Parts: sequence; C-alpha cells; structure tokens
Amino acid sequence: VQLQASGGGTVQTGGSLRLSCAAGRIFSNNAMGWFRQTPGKDRDFVAAINWNGGSTTYTDSVKGRFTISRDRSKNTVYLQMDSLKPEDTAVYYCAAGRGNFASSRAESYVKWGQGTLVTVSG
Repeated sequence: VQLQASGGGTVQTGGSLRLSCAAGRIFSNNAMGWFRQTPGKDRDFVAAINWNGGSTTYTDSVKGRFTISRDRSKNTVYLQMDSLKPEDTAVYYCAAGRGNFASSRAESYVKWGQGTLVTVSG
C-alpha cells in the first residue's frame, strides 16, 4: 500500500497551498503525520493527527498557519498551509503512524510517501 502525496508547488510569500495524502483504507485507524526536509538536513516534524481526527499536534513554527485534517471516508489526509514563508520551502512527506495516537517522532511512523516539493518565493 502506497502513500501518495500531492499538492506541492511554487507560491509567493503569504500564499496558501493544500497538500493531500491518499493513504488507503488500511491506514484508516492509524495516526497520520506530515514531515518536511530540506537538502542536507534531517526530516523534521510538521503536524500529526490521531486516528479519528480528534487530536492534532504541530511544530511551533507552523502553529496558527497550518492545519492538518483527515477525511476517513476518502482515506485522505490534508495539510492546509496558509501565510507561507520562504523558510517553509521543503519536500513534504506524509506518513502513517504505527498506532492510533498522533506523534511528532519519526520513529512512530511505519509507512512514508514519496514527498511533494513546496517552494515559497519572495
């Protein structure tokens, strides 16, 4: 089962993008997360959501700007990114968690998507 991330692109500072991750029914009861990575750096946690969407967690730098959500009927997780900044430029990865609860730790995720590039200019 693959995780298919999409929605990346180039946007100006202050703009918005919505990333999607098609996860498959097998992960419908798993926590899901988004991470991002820039060249030469580790993959960093961005946001996570628990199995039923009732609990979310974010890294401090995106709080108030990004929103993670999921539609279990579509087996899809979203990352709405608003007020984008140049420092948000990265490849964004979605991941399926080992369990039900949202986690910021990469070790808690067992399946990773292929990544989608977000570039914020200006």
